[in-house]
Amino acid sequence: MSTFRTFVAIEAPSEICHRAAALVTRLKESGAKVRWADTQTMHWTLSFLGDVPDAEIAGVCRSVTAAVAPFSPFELDVCGCNAFPTSGRPRTLWLGVGEGADALVELQAALEQSLAKLGFRAEARQYKPHLTLGRVRDSSSGLEELAELVQRHADFSAGLMAVDEVVVFSSQLERAGAIHTPLGHAPLAGPRNGR
Repeated sequence: MSTFRTFVAIEAPSEICHRAAALVTRLKESGAKVRWADTQTMHWTLSFLGDVPDAEIAGVCRSVTAAVAPFSPFELDVCGCNAFPTSGRPRTLWLGVGEGADALVELQAALEQSLAKLGFRAEARQYKPHLTLGRVRDSSSGLEELAELVQRHADFSAGLMAVDEVVVFSSQLERAGAIHTPLGHAPLAGPRNGR
């Protein structure tokens, strides 16, 4: 039986990806060894499901569609360069959210609740919306400079984006990086003037 490495996410539009790429170019000046994200395919991961059997994909797509349908489309203010665990000790570099963060957290919670009924375990950590920019591979050089650059760009703004659908993706790991293929699209179908 074939399986798909599956996750649920919101795609970042090209203008947000373009601005994120400009930020990555600045962060690269640190010389730190980082595995940088593909800025052409950036997304807000809502739930990582792991390997899902082919026969269960349609049920996952139905569950995601039902979970997000009551939500109204909303805007996200993509801003704030930061890092996990802290900006002073960067391991994972990311862009955060200003306005729209509460709506995104609420959407993610509804999604996880719906997927739990299919047997998918919810993430143990509290959901922290972020666009991953890169992951530090080696802590031997350039980390201090990288931490300084992250802190210098703490108020970076990539602009506003509309959230009007959620996508179920398969992820195939290749030598050049992951290839993400949409398996299903789930629109936010609530009234336009709020939920």
